[in-house]
Amino acid sequence: MTDHSSSADGAGEGWPSQQPVPPQLSAEAARSQVAAAWVRVAPQSNVPPGQVAVPSLPPRADRPAGESKKEKREQAKAERKAEYERKRAARKAEYESKQAARASRKGGGKVSVPATSAEAAAPTAGAAPSAAQAAPAPARSGVKGPDARFDVPRPGGRLPSNGRSTHVALRATLLVTTCAFALGSCGVTGLVIGRSSVSVKPAALDDKDLDRYRLTDFPVQSAAVFAEEYASLCMTYAPENTDKRRESLARYISAGVDRDCGWNGKGKQQVKQANWDGTVEELPEYGKNGRYLNIQVTYTGGRTTTLSVPVYVKDLAGASGLRIVGNVGEMPLPVRDTAPALEKSEEVVDQELSTQLKDQVLAGYFKAWAASDTTALTRFTTPDATPAAVSGLAGALTAPVVQEVQALAPEGTEVGKKATYAQGQAVPARVTVVWGGGGADDAKAEVALKRSYRVTVVNTAQGWFIKDIHGGVMDPTGGRADTPSPASPTASPTVAPASGASAPAAPAAAPSGAASPASPKPAASAPAH
Repeated sequence: MTDHSSSADGAGEGWPSQQPVPPQLSAEAARSQVAAAWVRVAPQSNVPPGQVAVPSLPPRADRPAGESKKEKREQAKAERKAEYERKRAARKAEYESKQAARASRKGGGKVSVPATSAEAAAPTAGAAPSAAQAAPAPARSGVKGPDARFDVPRPGGRLPSNGRSTHVALRATLLVTTCAFALGSCGVTGLVIGRSSVSVKPAALDDKDLDRYRLTDFPVQSAAVFAEEYASLCMTYAPENTDKRRESLARYISAGVDRDCGWNGKGKQQVKQANWDGTVEELPEYGKNGRYLNIQVTYTGGRTTTLSVPVYVKDLAGASGLRIVGNVGEMPLPVRDTAPALEKSEEVVDQELSTQLKDQVLAGYFKAWAASDTTALTRFTTPDATPAAVSGLAGALTAPVVQEVQALAPEGTEVGKKATYAQGQAVPARVTVVWGGGGADDAKAEVALKRSYRVTVVNTAQGWFIKDIHGGVMDPTGGRADTPSPASPTASPTVAPASGASAPAAPAAAPSGAASPASPKPAASAPAH
């Protein structure tokens, strides 16, 4: 190897010159010098004969010096994208050719397939497309026919500018149409409802209905009170009160009415009570402002009669301006008729239950009920008993004696057989109670009052308990007591015999008034009233 220790430039041994390269050297000469310097400083090794170690040279100057890895990746990406676009354009061209062939077969002619923009932009073989060439060509607006592009948005994407405007216009049209239809429907519905409500008219009653149900604008109650006062004054008279009576009557009557109300000034008479009997008759001369009212008058001597009094009312709404506008007329009392007999042949009285209730339940109950003993009443009444059954008389009557009980057997019970009752079954019973005297009044001590009741008893696991009580019991005989009538058989309920006992024989008829209030009657006979 050549020794560089005695070099003319005076540089250190083993290192190349540190002075700048002369500008007249070419690039190739500079590379040669660098290679020689590298050989001089490289460590020596045993090299076989005929072989020389050739060092690797620096890169050539024709390669771009600033190219980096990022640029390489971008270039590779652009190449892949260009390849994808080329394949896509090829598939599209193939599809369009197939469509054209199909259309030509259907139409019987030939259709030319123009070259698409993708095919024109496809890169040639062996050429490296750039990033600008790989980018898809923009859509050409305003072009129609086969050369026009139709962009289909990806799922979830937006339509192109022209398609989006069309979609917005369509939605706006649908919204306006829907609103107009809704408003029209509401208007039609309101018109129908309004017209139907206007067309419905309240039901009108004719004169017959008004008379039948006594529906009128005439203030009947106020006019009846006015007529009762006048009738009481008219039928009460005495010679010593003639002037005062005439002055009082003048405040009620009109100018042409008799001021003495038909009295000749002799005799005496006193009215005990005067009440309107509910009868109303129209006064034709005054139309809806006048009525004839019947007033029932009872005198102190006991006689009762009816006066027909004509009454005029000026203000119907305010019930004012009342006046007696005519002379009164005395009429007979309302016609009284006989009451029909009740058919009770189908009733069956459970004599066994009647005796049990009389001795074990009703005797103690009426005693507690007379005194309103709430503690004792709980022993005889059900938890859901009515207020009448648990309130009592508060001492108004005392010393109750249960005289007769008729407990009715369930429907379908045959005569002569024992009645059966289900748990919780209610049974009606007719009860006659004689109340004795008592209280602070001594005259009350000898008074005995007979009263009748309708009692409802319920069968429970602990026995019979009272649920409800009402006053009054119907008379099955009917007819009338003020006129003698031929004797007629009275329908009496059938008595079911007690368990293990035969039916009792019918009792002999007793004379009227022979039985005392406290004496009990057989259960088979009709209850006393």
